[in-house]
Amino acid sequence: MTAGPFDHILNWRLLAGSHAFPGPDGGTCINEAAIVAAGLPYKAITATEDCPPCFSRPLAAYALGLNDAMPEGERTRLMAFVLRLSGSADSPEIEGERTAFLALESVRRILPPLLDRAGLPALAARCEAAPGAAEALAAAKLAESQGAVLAQAAAMRRAWVQGARLAAVSRTATAAVKAFGDARCAAEVAEGAAPFANGIWPTAVAILDAALAIGRQAPEIDLVRARDRLDAARSARVQA
Repeated sequence: MTAGPFDHILNWRLLAGSHAFPGPDGGTCINEAAIVAAGLPYKAITATEDCPPCFSRPLAAYALGLNDAMPEGERTRLMAFVLRLSGSADSPEIEGERTAFLALESVRRILPPLLDRAGLPALAARCEAAPGAAEALAAAKLAESQGAVLAQAAAMRRAWVQGARLAAVSRTATAAVKAFGDARCAAEVAEGAAPFANGIWPTAVAILDAALAIGRQAPEIDLVRARDRLDAARSARVQA
């Protein structure tokens, strides 16, 4: 069976950070790849504000945060979204809903495995069962404070491994609290939990997929044209 245009697109290499376009080995970050695939004028993306106005700010921020935090072997999962970012911008109300969703799902799905590993199963269950933003925010704040107090106590006992897990709980819960106002911080929740719990990156990507289903969907981009644009960009770099 021959590979289709989308399978070909998946071979584009995503790199952390921003770089001369495309990167020396033919890659870009996820938002830069989405710009090229959509046929928009290329620009380096160092922050969400650098994205074209047609990109949803919270979705682009979360994608950029994941792009920069993921190990190379996991980052390829983001290429599935390269055709879904351009044209996703929506009303302030929808963008707020997306931000709240990213924060809520990070508390419900990313924090609990970390809390379980740190020996806080009751708090993990509270986060997982949070029915809405207010409850999730309260649970995250509790995890932030409990993690800090317990990490200090573990350090005093020289329980270094447990202390590291509890300190990670506090840091990651801090990011979760901030995520209710800043979607980039939702990606920091995944970044904080990933070293201590399995399956965090696939879960974070699933959260992005669900967030993209909220509000305006990006217009369909012709797969062959998107493939050719990415290939042309890579070829131009090789010949330069």
